[in-house]
Amino acid sequence: MVSQGLFDELSSLPLTESLQPVIEHGEVFTRRWIVELILDWVGYTPDKDLTSAVIVEPACGGGAFIGPIVERLIASCQVHGRSPLDAADAVCSFDLLDRNVRSSRDLTIRLMTENGWDMPDAGKLAGKWIRQGDFLLQGAYGGADFVVGNPPYIRLEDVPEARMKAYRSSCPTMGGRADVYVGFYEVGLRILRPGGRLGFICADRWMRNQYGSRLRELVSCSFNVEAVLTMHDVDAFFEQVSAYPAITIIQSAPQGTSVVADTTSSFGADEAILLRRWAGRERNEETSIRTPTFHAARLPHWFAGTDSWPAASPARLAILEDLNDRFPCLEDGSTGTRVGIGVATGADSVFITAEPERVDVEDDRLLPLAMVRDITGGSFSWTGTHLVNPWGADGQLVDFACYPRLGRYFRRHSGQLRARHIARKQPARWYKTIDKVDHQLIKRPKLLFPDMKANIHPVLDPGGCYPHHNLYYVVSDTWDLRVLGGLLLSRVAEAFIVAYAVKMRGGTLRFQAQYLRRIRVPHPDTISETDTVALRDAFEHRDVDAATDAALRVFNLANLPD
Repeated sequence: MVSQGLFDELSSLPLTESLQPVIEHGEVFTRRWIVELILDWVGYTPDKDLTSAVIVEPACGGGAFIGPIVERLIASCQVHGRSPLDAADAVCSFDLLDRNVRSSRDLTIRLMTENGWDMPDAGKLAGKWIRQGDFLLQGAYGGADFVVGNPPYIRLEDVPEARMKAYRSSCPTMGGRADVYVGFYEVGLRILRPGGRLGFICADRWMRNQYGSRLRELVSCSFNVEAVLTMHDVDAFFEQVSAYPAITIIQSAPQGTSVVADTTSSFGADEAILLRRWAGRERNEETSIRTPTFHAARLPHWFAGTDSWPAASPARLAILEDLNDRFPCLEDGSTGTRVGIGVATGADSVFITAEPERVDVEDDRLLPLAMVRDITGGSFSWTGTHLVNPWGADGQLVDFACYPRLGRYFRRHSGQLRARHIARKQPARWYKTIDKVDHQLIKRPKLLFPDMKANIHPVLDPGGCYPHHNLYYVVSDTWDLRVLGGLLLSRVAEAFIVAYAVKMRGGTLRFQAQYLRRIRVPHPDTISETDTVALRDAFEHRDVDAATDAALRVFNLANLPD
């Protein structure tokens, strides 16, 4: 975090004309029933003495949240016999735009005077509660019991450079090509008192994109994800936006149970009340609920770590969390199982050839290379592609004095090879491939996966080829790879990829190492002989249904919900 002196300097940055239209573009106003749901969920209710609590609303806009907040505060004062002046420190709200500040103050004054609070006191309170300023650059905050709102959606690169630098300085989680809302999460969470809650309706991309990794780490280390309500198809705003919204409730407390819900386009105020009542019941009651408009499940805990959090139906998420708790990851030192990617060259036209007889190099410099096309049919059928290999068995680049024909070949292509980024960084090693060739991998049996495919597609290479960089591989010291291949062919294994992986157009999945490593598998010694045979046979016959049936037994699952 930056010093108070620097905060004072940053917060004085002018609201430039170039920023105002960006802010206005980022304003998306929230429907009343959504606001009421969030306030109920965080516990900001009139039955409590709200004058003794502090609620913060980071970007008030036209007053979508401030209106209901003030109404509940007034009702609380009436219930508990408190004076309006007792609530002088109970609300703290900001906005960058003067017109929004004026609009929200006018709304607040009207609500107070309609409920019998005299005009001078109402004006003073509204002026103190609602301030013009940048929430991300205020610096010193008192503790907050509640932080609620709909943060603005503004790409960081659209913010003027001076303010962007100030944001990055004050909000360490705002890395990469982040959206400004990431900073609102960070600051909102950091000002929470122990036990306090943050409730935002906001885009959920931070839960899965790279730019959200630091925020996920912050949440995982210090906070309790109480609820995530996915609302992609819900009419939650007064404008049509493609924001992938979700309501997220996060508490300043150790991680406990979590409620996860997915909604349909018909989800509305009445359904929100039903969902909130179900979520508030005792923990020993039903663990899931399904209605025509939403499906929710209660999880023992939320997913941890900086890696992307899964996206799936509540029932699927409950299954994945259960498997995460009960089984080790696919890449496991105890079984010697490892996930990797094939060789990237940076110049395939030079290093890779389908006509090795036309490449004048020493014979042992041509390495059989497995390509995606070699596994498309479900079994390994090498089509004769080779890598012109600059690496020796010792892991070092070979000496052209020992391989003069290889040296002549690479020198003929030196212009292209030296132009690569890797060669500019290491000019003395200009003929290296981006990745080093691991010669021990060549002869090993390995399961190969294409980088992009609609369904999980493990294929066994019995050994003899090295994978191209469009292929990922799994090797193991312990597993019979045909048995493991049966598990990975199943829809249970695919469920992990679907939940974690980036989806391409048309539903194509990315089978990258980081996602393959998220798959959970049992130790091979725990699989019965019957299921071992069933998985091996399913893999050899490419029978996904049989593989799934066997996997369900192995994982002790009754079914795999949609």
